[in-house]
Amino acid sequence: MENEKKPFKININKDKIKAFIKEAIETVLIVFVLVVVIRSFIGEPRWIPSSSMEPTLQIGDNLIIEKISYRFSEPQRGDVIVFYPPHQALDPSLIGKFGRMIGFFTKNEAYIKRIIGVPGDNIHVVPDAGVFINGKLIEEPYKKEVFTGQCDSTMLCGPYKIPENSYYMMGDNRNDSTDSRYWGTLPEKRIVGRAFFRFWPLNRIGPLKKTGYKLENK
Repeated sequence: MENEKKPFKININKDKIKAFIKEAIETVLIVFVLVVVIRSFIGEPRWIPSSSMEPTLQIGDNLIIEKISYRFSEPQRGDVIVFYPPHQALDPSLIGKFGRMIGFFTKNEAYIKRIIGVPGDNIHVVPDAGVFINGKLIEEPYKKEVFTGQCDSTMLCGPYKIPENSYYMMGDNRNDSTDSRYWGTLPEKRIVGRAFFRFWPLNRIGPLKKTGYKLENK
């Protein structure tokens, strides 16, 4: 029949489809490599799950942890850092190491605390008084309150000389923080990076203030 309609055909250009798939795969790989490089060597986002760093950091705060500065300088007193605590066994597998490097796909829990003592410091945490470094009481305007508990024989309150490549860590919320008082000094190799910028919530956005200690005679 002359009026019979011809069947509708879709012309599929296989070469264009292959080119599109190839381009999509290349884009995904490039993005993946960039993410790995940035998170491994430059910085990564972290969020605060506990109250141990109040009032400086609140539950739900989102931070950028930078990983550049410690490649050229030593961690300093007052720095707020992310790390894997020494009492936690780290997954030795390649996947475990890779996960810790980029902050993804790891079962190991990272902590965030403040560096109070550096290698060579003689530190002494005195309940109801404060923290003494090399015999001098340090001013700590960032802390929520002074430690009011008791230091027993299982705790590392000092007087104690911090060994090489190790740091004494404490939370700003001294009465609600599991830190060096309970698990000892932190080996430098377990440091992830320094917290330097809060990007959420918007009403608290901005860089974290760097704290330098003024030592006073006591």
